[in-house]
Amino acid sequence: MKILLIMKVLALAILLACKAPDLTIPGSTTTLSTAPKLIWSDEFTKSGLPDSTKWVYEVGGNGWGNNELEYYTARRPENARIENGKLIIEARKEAYEGKNYTSARLLTKARWEHGRIEALAKLPSGRGTWPAIWMLGEKVATAGWPLGGEIDIMEHVGFDEGVVHGTVHTEAYNHVKGTQKGQQVTIKDATSAFHLYAIEWTADKIDFFVDNQKYYTVEKSVLGSEVAQWPFEQPFYLILNMAVGGNWGGQKGVDETIWPRRMEVDYVRVYQ
Repeated sequence: MKILLIMKVLALAILLACKAPDLTIPGSTTTLSTAPKLIWSDEFTKSGLPDSTKWVYEVGGNGWGNNELEYYTARRPENARIENGKLIIEARKEAYEGKNYTSARLLTKARWEHGRIEALAKLPSGRGTWPAIWMLGEKVATAGWPLGGEIDIMEHVGFDEGVVHGTVHTEAYNHVKGTQKGQQVTIKDATSAFHLYAIEWTADKIDFFVDNQKYYTVEKSVLGSEVAQWPFEQPFYLILNMAVGGNWGGQKGVDETIWPRRMEVDYVRVYQ
């Protein structure tokens, strides 16, 4: 009997060892053979300025290619700070460096190629606000935009409240040509509640999610495999910013009575 019991236990152990675990990236419908690994995060637990080991500022008021109205400042708590466990990016109506508005634009020091990138955020309301959670390829520095590639995980413009956009821009497909590839989803309480905005990015496709519900996919097999069509085989960095006005955010003007306005981010996490 003991020999039989030992044989059964060994057989069960072999069976379990041969069966791949049923593990799924959070919010994904894709089952993986290994667990997703959290490789980078900021939980924004320490009050004060954003963590300088994780974030850098882009500074200036040149319109950023979109005729935006703000001046992005550096290390200025009025525009970017950690408060009550949240990152606050705040746009303010004030004269500063020749502009009438200030805000912040934060970039991650880390770069990633493929993975799940997610941020839990509450968006600002009001005509003229234009918050974004997005990514640029590191080759933008040498190849320029749009050849370097752009992934917009979330964009929202205040004049169209509750409509969230997920988009990619490449040399072949971009908003200047009117050929960008994207989709939109309506979230009625986007400006009053936190929602999880995410992408899952592989060598073959990029899926877009809100609250773990997939609403859009772009595929390499559809767009094409040339760099001008699919520049997503390189490391990208993440950007959090809030613009004022601009070619899109200011299409219906800017309400000058609403400021300040803020985007709040509970956390940012990256899995691979």
